[in-house]
Amino acid sequence: MMSSRGDWAALAATLALATVGGVAASALHLPLGYMLGAIVLVGLVAGIGLQVRGRGVFLPQPLRMGFVPVIGVVIGAGFTPEMAGQALGWWVSLAALVVYVPVAHLVGYAIYRAGGLDPKTAFFSAVPGGLIESIELAEAAGANVAMTTSLHFLRLIGIILCVPVIFTILTGASVGSASGVQMTGAEVPLTLWDAVVLALSGLVGWYAGKVVRLPAYFLTGPLIVSAVAHGMGWVHGVPPGWLVAVTQVVVGGGLGARFAGVGHAMLGRALGLSVLYGAALLAVAFVFAIAVHALGVAPSAAAFLAFAPGGVAEMSLVALSLQYSVVFVTLHHVARILIAVMVAKHGYRLVR
Repeated sequence: MMSSRGDWAALAATLALATVGGVAASALHLPLGYMLGAIVLVGLVAGIGLQVRGRGVFLPQPLRMGFVPVIGVVIGAGFTPEMAGQALGWWVSLAALVVYVPVAHLVGYAIYRAGGLDPKTAFFSAVPGGLIESIELAEAAGANVAMTTSLHFLRLIGIILCVPVIFTILTGASVGSASGVQMTGAEVPLTLWDAVVLALSGLVGWYAGKVVRLPAYFLTGPLIVSAVAHGMGWVHGVPPGWLVAVTQVVVGGGLGARFAGVGHAMLGRALGLSVLYGAALLAVAFVFAIAVHALGVAPSAAAFLAFAPGGVAEMSLVALSLQYSVVFVTLHHVARILIAVMVAKHGYRLVR
């Protein structure tokens, strides 16, 4: 990940910035403060172009992904046999994703084409999920990879920033680290055995998920193994709150660091287009959430969170803090990614 002293110095500076931003935002009781504060401060420094030992802000993707399993282990702790029975009634909302994803993709394609992007770049930039897969497909098709990457990250970060604020305004409740809500199992003292089982859940889940090619394997693999471990009674605790806070800081810093080296002109254009698409996506998600709620599948707030096309890990963190069914939200986001990637792979033939 690092090949020079400049890389190590830039990484240390980036982590320090992310920590300062996260702690400050959390102290101000902002929603998901540790993560959002890290995103904003690191992103601002990256956009300005400040350097340390000739290197801009720097947080390698493997490091960021190495912390995401913590979130999967936490989510898995909330699994109960009763929840498995409830999942049988979620087929309606899961089926709605089959309609939601192509509609959202088409809306984004229309916005990006109207904004002057070529068909290839517009198509792969509008994929409402599967960020890494979308960028790989864009590169293979000869699209503008820099613009595609910028649009995906700006859309993702914009929704991650907006969704907690929307919930805070509508519900009047704090979200994330400022909410004061304890995670399932947080009241159970963590023993050495618990710590070992939780660590193994993350490591084994990450590796197994990668081998069988689960979508978002770095989160879903540890989630499944953790759910089995808790369901079988092998473990009763969850990762400590400080580790979850550190995870939010690293994930947020990694997202903010993505803006290093992006030209101001491209960044400004991508920002305007991603704001339009992000707002349209939230509006479409709201319509589908109301429909799902009307069918009696889930509360409208939980359904909206399940359809809001933010990151799987980030939306799951919001669900955790609001005490909504995290399994419901996570399952829908995993299904959204699967459908989005399939639409991107096969739908491009129509555009071509």
